Amino acid sequence: MEQHVDVQHEDENPPAEPTEPSRRMSRRQALTLISMASVNFSSMICYSILGPFFPAEAVKKGASQTVIGLIFGCYAVCNLIGSLVLGRYIVQIGAKFMLIAGLFVSSGCTIMFGLLDRVPSGPAFIALCFIVRSIDAVGFAGAMTSSFAMTAKIFPDNVATVLGSLEIFTGLGLILGPPVGGWFYQSFGYEVPFMLLGCLLLVMVPFNIYVLPSIEADPSKDSFFHLLGHVKVVLICYAIFTLSAGLGFLDATLSLFAINKFNLSPGYVGLIMLGLSLPYCLASPLMGYITDKYASSRMVFMVTGAVITASGFCLLGPAPFLNISGPLWLLVVMLGLIGFSLGMTAIPTFPEIITYAYDQGFEEGLSTLGMVSGLFGAFWSLGMFYGPTVGGLITQHLSFEWAATVQGGLAFLAAFFLCVYSLCHTPRQQRNREDRQTDENTPLLNE
Repeated sequence: MEQHVDVQHEDENPPAEPTEPSRRMSRRQALTLISMASVNFSSMICYSILGPFFPAEAVKKGASQTVIGLIFGCYAVCNLIGSLVLGRYIVQIGAKFMLIAGLFVSSGCTIMFGLLDRVPSGPAFIALCFIVRSIDAVGFAGAMTSSFAMTAKIFPDNVATVLGSLEIFTGLGLILGPPVGGWFYQSFGYEVPFMLLGCLLLVMVPFNIYVLPSIEADPSKDSFFHLLGHVKVVLICYAIFTLSAGLGFLDATLSLFAINKFNLSPGYVGLIMLGLSLPYCLASPLMGYITDKYASSRMVFMVTGAVITASGFCLLGPAPFLNISGPLWLLVVMLGLIGFSLGMTAIPTFPEIITYAYDQGFEEGLSTLGMVSGLFGAFWSLGMFYGPTVGGLITQHLSFEWAATVQGGLAFLAAFFLCVYSLCHTPRQQRNREDRQTDENTPLLNE
C-alpha cells in the first residue's frame, strides 16, 4: 500500500510538473501516427502490386499454379518465423531500430524483385523468387511487428481506434497497389512498378529515423507458449488465420480466374481488386472506434464478420453446389462484402488479445505488446501461407469455385468456435472481473 500512497503524493504536486509530460506525450503520439501511417502505406503498396500481373508473368517463366502459390506462401512462412522471433526479442533489439531495418530490407528486396525478369526461365527464376521473397518477408515482419507494438504502447486506451484509423493507409496501399502496378506493368513493363515503389519504401527510411520516437522497456519473462495456453487466445488466432488465408488465396488465384473467365486485362483486374480493399479501408476506422468505445462488442463483431466472410467466399465463385451462375457483378459485390467483413473481424482481434493478456496477469509493457504483435503476425502469416498454397492446389486440381468454398468453410468454423466460447465463458468472465474490481477497490476505500 505504500506504493499507492507515494503515487498519490506525486499527483498532488503543482500542475507545472505533469503538464510537461502531457505535452511530450501529445507530440509523441502525433509523430507515431505519422510514422505508422507512412509504414503501413508504403509497405502495403509494395506488397500488393504483385497480384494483377505477377502470376501471369511467372507462368511465362515456367512456373505452374502450384509453384506460384508456393512463392506467395514462402513469404508467409518466413514472415511467421520472423514475427515470432522478433516479437519475442523486440525489447532487446529495440522497436525503432527493428522498424527502420525492416523498411530498409523490404525496399531493397522490392527493387531486386523487379530485376527478376532478366533471369532465365525455369529453376533459376523460381529459386530467386523464393530467396528474394523470403528475405523481404523477414524485413516486413520486423516493420509490422514493431509498428503494432509501438502503436499499442503509445495509445493504450485507444488501440482499436488508432489501428482502425491506420488501416486507412493500409487500405490505401492495398487499393493503389494493384491498379498502379497493373497500369505501370502494361505501360512500361515488369521492372518499373517494383523500381518506383521500392524507391518509395527506401525514402521512408530516413523519414522514420527522424520522425519515429524511441521507446525503452524491460524484457518480460512471459512467453508465447504461456499466451497460447488460453483457449480464447487460440480461437482468436484461428480467426486471424482464416482472414489471412482468404486474402492469400485471392492474391494467388483471383487474377488468373478473372482473366480466364471474363477475358480481362491486368489493369482491369487491379480495378476489380479495389472491391476488396476499398470497403476494408472505409470500415476499419468505424469498427475501431466502436470496439474501443464498447469493448464488450468485440466478440460480437468478430463472429458476425466471420459469418459474412464465409458467405462472401461461398458466393464468390460461386460454390458449385449452389448451381447458380457467376457474373462479373456478383464477383465484385462479394469482394466488397468480404472486404467489409474483414474489418469487422480483424480490427477487434489485436486489442482483445491485449486486454485478455493483461487480465491474465501478463506484464503491461512493450514486451507483452511485442509478443501479442508477434503472435498476431505469426498466425496472419500462417494463413498467408495456407491460403495461396492449398488454394492453389485446389484451384489447379479442382476449380477456383471449390477453393473459394473451402475458404468460406474455414471462416464459418471460426465464427462457430468463437460464438460457442462466448456463450459459455462471457458471463463467468464478467463475474470474475466484477469480483476482482470489488476486491481491489474495497481496501482503498477503507483506507
